[in-house]
Amino acid sequence: MSQIDPKIDALIPAWMYIPDIAEQWGVVVTKVRRLVDDGTLIAVRRGENNALQVPAAFIGPNGTVKGICGLLTLLRDSGFTDEEALEWLFTEDPSLPGTPAQALNENRGTEVKRRAQAMAL
Repeated sequence: MSQIDPKIDALIPAWMYIPDIAEQWGVVVTKVRRLVDDGTLIAVRRGENNALQVPAAFIGPNGTVKGICGLLTLLRDSGFTDEEALEWLFTEDPSLPGTPAQALNENRGTEVKRRAQAMAL
C-alpha cells in the first residue's frame, strides 16, 4: 500500500475509505482490511490525511464487484504492480468501450478478463 501517483489518481473518479466500505457491507473494518492485505482489493494511501482508500468502482452494495478479485489476481500473476493494474483498469479502452472498471460494473467481466489474459501472453 503506497502513495498513489497523481497521474493514476486522476484516472479514478471516486474513492472509498475502508471504514465506509465496512459500514456499507455491514462488516467490521478488519474484514475489509484483510481483503486488502490478502490482495483481494487494492488500497492506496491518498488525500490530506494519507488514509487508505479503495476505488469505489471495486465496491458493490454487499461485497466486491463481480470479477474484480479474480482479475486483480490475473493482473498480479502477469507481473502488474498495483499501480499498473489501477492504471489499466481505469484507462479508456475503445474496444470495450469505456474502461475495464466500467465494463466490470456493467457485468461485462468476460470481455475484460480476455483482454487481461491477452496482455499476459
